[in-house]
Amino acid sequence: MSKRAISLFLAVVMLAAIVAGCAPVAPGAAPAAAPAADAAAAPAGEPVTLQFTQWWAPELPEGAFRALMDEFEAQNPGIKVELVSGPYSTTKEQVVAGAAAGTMSDVVGLDGAWVSDFVKQGALASLTDLMTQASYDDSGLAAQIQLDGATYMIPVVNFVYPVFTNLDLLAKAGIASPPTTRTEFADAAAKLTDEANNVSGWVLPLSLEQPNGIQNDVMSWVWASGGSMMKDGKPDLTNDGVRSAMEFIKGLYDAGYVAPGAFTMKEQDKVEEFVNGRVGMMVDSLAHINMIRERNPDLKFAITALPAADDYTGKRGLPYASWGIGVAANSAHPAEAWKLVEFLMSPEVNTKLSSIANAFPGNVNSTPDFVQTDELFAAAFDVFKAGYLANEFTGLPVAEELMRTFDEQFQPYLDGSQSLDDTLNKAQESWSENF
Repeated sequence: MSKRAISLFLAVVMLAAIVAGCAPVAPGAAPAAAPAADAAAAPAGEPVTLQFTQWWAPELPEGAFRALMDEFEAQNPGIKVELVSGPYSTTKEQVVAGAAAGTMSDVVGLDGAWVSDFVKQGALASLTDLMTQASYDDSGLAAQIQLDGATYMIPVVNFVYPVFTNLDLLAKAGIASPPTTRTEFADAAAKLTDEANNVSGWVLPLSLEQPNGIQNDVMSWVWASGGSMMKDGKPDLTNDGVRSAMEFIKGLYDAGYVAPGAFTMKEQDKVEEFVNGRVGMMVDSLAHINMIRERNPDLKFAITALPAADDYTGKRGLPYASWGIGVAANSAHPAEAWKLVEFLMSPEVNTKLSSIANAFPGNVNSTPDFVQTDELFAAAFDVFKAGYLANEFTGLPVAEELMRTFDEQFQPYLDGSQSLDDTLNKAQESWSENF
């Protein structure tokens, strides 16, 4: 072979080595170290693709969430986002399976009730660590879901549960304005109750099949007065704050001010009663405002905070449900995943997302557009700003089962077959088995 051919051959070999990412080894030199796994998976200059599993996109106007992801990609040229979207139930199945198998998407939409189990499985990354590494100022976050001192979920947008009051029924009963204290609420419930016309003062869904009434309609009275059902991370169901709220609800029930069928009623049944003018007041999700308007355009109603104990003057806890976000512990790109979380929690983007979701923002410096143009949403936003987000079931182990076991003891208390002491002690014992 000629010298020219040999030189050409060596040049081709060296070029191939460079393209393959391997430097040629000089005679007698030690072989180069193998590239790290991450470097092999994502060579310099090649975009990182984040997989984001959530149920949010189908619940928003078509294309709206994808548009936000496009905006993120434009701001972060080296990162692409692949949305994995589906209904809530399907998303839950996918995320639960991914947590168990260690194949969870880089970024995941979370329900607070899932967090404790996922953390125990080691499926979620500590957002506290990611925030520290990114030197992120978390003072703008409305809430953080923590376990053992570390944050694992951040509520991106929040659907709060204030009190809805039928203004026509209120006026008919001679009541000037919605109640703000427990005494005022009991008085209003008494005046609104009209058995002859099949109208009740308040509606209380306590279905064991769907026990979230314990969260939204029962424990919410504890939180509204600054109380808690927990102490040092453990159940504390026998404290004075919980006892007082349960006694208050029992008083309304015994007086006949609660809509019939409470023990089998679900949330959707509660809303149906309100829409059809059969109850004067209910605790419900702000997400239902537009649905109520569509179902009964003539219904006039107000939005107010949950009434507090008469002597309470502090901020009122406001029950809520969230679209939460987390980062998978198995993600190969945690820093990039955090950038996506940070993007969604920025004041500008959080304003956009909460506006199109008809929800309240997860950033305290965001104001959704609809509060400027809609009186009811504006009133609800005032309630939101004056209080604080309160849902102690978020982050607890087997949260839905805790609601159900409390419900199983609460119903006998309401119907008079069990004392309050027995109710709270039995519920406390049952809950403690899960901690």
